[in-house]
Amino acid sequence: MPANVTFLTGPHDAARAAELRRVKALAALVLAASLGLFVFAKIMLPVHPAFGFIAAFAEAATIGGLADWYAVVALFRRPLGLPIPHTAIIQSNQHRIADKLGEFVEVHFLAAAPVEAKLRQIDFAAFVADWLGETRRSADLARFVIRLLPEALAATEASGLKTFAVRRIIAQLQSIDVAPLAGATLRAFIREGRHHGLLDEILRVAHDALTQPDTMAAIRGKIRDELPTLLNFYRADAYLVKRIVASASAFFAEVRDDPQHPFRGEFDHMLTAFAVRLDTDPGFADKIDGLKRDLLARPELDALARTVWDNIKSFIDKSAAGESNVLQHQLTKMFVKAGAALAADAEMRADINQGLAAVLRSFISEHKSGVSGFIADQVKGWDMGQLISVIELNVGKDLQYIRFNGSLIGGLAGLVLYTAEVLFRML
Repeated sequence: MPANVTFLTGPHDAARAAELRRVKALAALVLAASLGLFVFAKIMLPVHPAFGFIAAFAEAATIGGLADWYAVVALFRRPLGLPIPHTAIIQSNQHRIADKLGEFVEVHFLAAAPVEAKLRQIDFAAFVADWLGETRRSADLARFVIRLLPEALAATEASGLKTFAVRRIIAQLQSIDVAPLAGATLRAFIREGRHHGLLDEILRVAHDALTQPDTMAAIRGKIRDELPTLLNFYRADAYLVKRIVASASAFFAEVRDDPQHPFRGEFDHMLTAFAVRLDTDPGFADKIDGLKRDLLARPELDALARTVWDNIKSFIDKSAAGESNVLQHQLTKMFVKAGAALAADAEMRADINQGLAAVLRSFISEHKSGVSGFIADQVKGWDMGQLISVIELNVGKDLQYIRFNGSLIGGLAGLVLYTAEVLFRML
């Protein structure tokens, strides 16, 4: 159970306390006046019978005022400090009130229906979109994320999570069947016509490579080795190299300039056949899978991964230290764009709101009993004496008016009864 909780008074409590004292004094004055009027009327009763009506009114008013004074006082404390049963009701039932209050909140405020209805009224996504849409807030968020990243990376390394993640990634890559994936990708590549650009680029690279002096020298040397010595004497190798390069360049230019060139059709047929083979030839698929396994098993891949990780970590450390603003700038732009995209996509906002509502509803449903217990424990730890003073400051004035009403209603009831008694005697 928590320690006793005290309640701080506000700046207007002094005025309310003064008003409460004034109303209490007025209620006590009314009670004293009723008692004094009763005594006076009883003394004056022999003088005139009308004082009997006044005495009946004053007597009932006094009794009504006393009864309501007792009721109001008994709600908070023991009247005159006497150990009268069923008084100081709030203090005596503190634990029961605490349990019932927690139960009431759990049943009526945290029930599934009202919680879901309230959650559906909240546009969480719009709030996030508006928040991210402000550049200053997105920049603050970017700085906060960058400050956390070095610690997160350090914790990842210390916990072995990095090694585990790398192993899981490699295991997932090992399990991928590359051949069908490559075949589907290649067919999409052909269907979109992007292979034409690939062919043009291949022809350009081949032409550039063929016209390089080193390449031409290598071709000339190969031709010289194959030609008879007599033809080399007449420099036939140089002539043949020029003819080969000129013919090849002319062919490359012809293919590039003619979208309907037959070679393009052959290239299309070759790629299509290759895509079909990727899907249907088990032996070819096994070769590709073996190539994948060999590639993933190479030690250079692990070294490359470590190098990439170290570079990323160094870049993040520099960003967190303020040596570079590139990452913060990019993150800020990303957050702002995300906010704008979210604001413009009503369907996405609806999905986000629905998902958050479902998560929060489930969370509240699972923990509402804990909330109920927390409320009960807090109430049980309240300083009831001080709490009662706070309650009296806020509602005591209205409760004191019950005493006025008790005196008035009691007096009128006594007057009616006395009048009825007089009329009955006259019959």
